[in-house]
Amino acid sequence: MNKKILVTGGSGFLGSHLVEKLLARGDEVLCVDNFYTGTRRNVEHLIGHKRFELMRHDVCLPLYVEVDEIYNLACPASPIHYQYDPVQTTKTSVHGAINMLGLAKRVKAKILQASTSEVYGDPSVHPQPEGYWGNVNPIGIRSCYDEGKRCAETLFFDYWRQHQLRIKIVRIFNTYGPRMHPNDGRVVSNFIVQALKGEDITIYGDGQQTRSFCYSDDLVDAIMRMMDTADPVTGPVNIGNPHEFTIRQLANLVLELTGSRSKIVSRPLPQDDPLQRKPDITLAKELLDWSPSIELRQGLIKTIAYFDQLLKGEAEVPASLS
Repeated sequence: MNKKILVTGGSGFLGSHLVEKLLARGDEVLCVDNFYTGTRRNVEHLIGHKRFELMRHDVCLPLYVEVDEIYNLACPASPIHYQYDPVQTTKTSVHGAINMLGLAKRVKAKILQASTSEVYGDPSVHPQPEGYWGNVNPIGIRSCYDEGKRCAETLFFDYWRQHQLRIKIVRIFNTYGPRMHPNDGRVVSNFIVQALKGEDITIYGDGQQTRSFCYSDDLVDAIMRMMDTADPVTGPVNIGNPHEFTIRQLANLVLELTGSRSKIVSRPLPQDDPLQRKPDITLAKELLDWSPSIELRQGLIKTIAYFDQLLKGEAEVPASLS
């Protein structure tokens, strides 16, 4: 039976891919976004689809609709964007969670929270399992996002315990792919744009800090699998690619795949930037029968092709917030 599904942040990088997959499955989708970091361009090709509706709305305000499931993805997710207006970032995570949980309670919908690996902070445990409570600075420049998402998880579990709400929580690790914002300051988009423009590739610190990179298609597949698990399964469940790369390795791979002659230059490491980030995906394998299938090289080739089109003016480049 087709479902009526609400996706908040549905015109963003990951939200737009999720909306496409849900429509392809046969569901009705209400895409809600305030276009703070998302762009209409990401879902423009879906306008006119008989099972798709686009609504401009800020999740910090209540929403009254009738739906069966809610994917709560609304929140700026890159440091440049979430630090631009940190108070609003915290409001989006906390007030947004309260409003979406209230909606789910009213209409008896199942609700999934897109949380983040940032809840682990600069981890002292490696790789990070879901049982690790994290090492987070509550008053740093990244805290608006880190603590906002941690508070959202708290709210979800309190609604589950107090109101028996059907909740799902995924903790998303570094994800990349087409429709990333070119000015979001994330390492993959930064390196690709710099390489394609022939600019210096900027590495912070010595480049030995590590990240794991999951391609958007793999990530969306995992999110949908999580939503479809039986009600006793709440999560949180880590979603990401456990193959670890140094930032310098990523820079060299981008140079190779773009054929760029850009030089690698170093800058000081930002405050509270994690030195290691790698998911333990044991739970995802057990509960979702999921593990990523797209290798970094393969995913980067697709992502580079997207940014190449953007920079050649063949697609709309979203406006920078700066």
